Amino acid sequence: MTIFLKQIKYQIVIFLLIIIKLILFSDAYAQETKQYKLKTVVIDAGHGGKDSGTRGRYTLEKNVALAIALKLGTYIEENIPDVKVIYTRTTDTLISFDERTGIANRNNADLFISIHLNGVKNNPKVYGTETFVMGLHKTQSNFELAKKENSAILFEDDYTTKYEGFDPQSAESYIIFSFLQNTHLEQSLNYAAFVEDEFASRALRKSRGVKQAGFLVLWKTTMPSVLIEAGFLSNPREEKFLKSKKGQEYIASAIYRAFKRYKNNIEEKSHFIAKVDSSVEKTSNTIFYKVQIASSKKPINTSKLFKGFKDIIEIKYNNIYKYAVGSFTNYSEVLNYKKTLEKKFPDAFIIATKNGNLIPLNKALRINKN
Repeated sequence: MTIFLKQIKYQIVIFLLIIIKLILFSDAYAQETKQYKLKTVVIDAGHGGKDSGTRGRYTLEKNVALAIALKLGTYIEENIPDVKVIYTRTTDTLISFDERTGIANRNNADLFISIHLNGVKNNPKVYGTETFVMGLHKTQSNFELAKKENSAILFEDDYTTKYEGFDPQSAESYIIFSFLQNTHLEQSLNYAAFVEDEFASRALRKSRGVKQAGFLVLWKTTMPSVLIEAGFLSNPREEKFLKSKKGQEYIASAIYRAFKRYKNNIEEKSHFIAKVDSSVEKTSNTIFYKVQIASSKKPINTSKLFKGFKDIIEIKYNNIYKYAVGSFTNYSEVLNYKKTLEKKFPDAFIIATKNGNLIPLNKALRINKN
């Protein structure tokens, strides 16, 4: 009987040890494969207070922008409760550009969405949506819009000091934007494209496309950022749509659907671990940046398509083969390297690795920043 009890106790101990090992293993595995999650979005309703923005015949930009912003935030809170929604304003208040940016930066936001309404003088026929990312204007119309939106700083006290002498009406002031390197340009462009696609396909608006211009409200954000012009208040028919509850719901819903697509897309891209061949990168805690240049459903003969490249890595994810080149520890260097590849590989984008594993680019940039 004593021997039997000892055997039972021994088996129980073995069983408990197996359970503990499984728990520890599963926890370690979960930590190892933990993927990037979009946790925080900042929604910025343009203008406010004594700054009315564009004036329609019956509406003010500040009021329509706020209504759309609040509806957008509600959609996200109700349908994606794990995302924290932060507003730069929830009332008719003037918020400075640097404070709008500051709110996003202090809260480590994953995405910054600034909502505005458009307008042109003496041309009530122009209508449609536009979504902008930070960059140097390429057309005179984009420049004029940037000047108009940036003129809101004139309502702020001591704006020349706060914005390093920036004059929203001076063409020379905008030269600074030609030297800026937006580390989140690719992600900003991706979200902007989703927004315009949703406007056209689901909200049935005329999309005027994704564009670049030097908007101060996007200048110092440290995350993917867009400025949305949801329509023209100078167009009577579009103003009627934008001032209506139904119209505002359509616009907010389109921006929300684009947000959901963007969130799923960026999280899916981070949901895999690929080992890097380099023994130096495997053992190093340093972050390395690379450029993904191609993907295929079948393995590619790298010696033919990627002739001249010696540092190609192959990543297999969901039965898709992805190929990346380069190895840089400085983001500016990989950004310049990517530009040299764009003629041959126009869809190239930057990825990051640490300890031989791929990690989300947002996370890599934050680690290096800190």
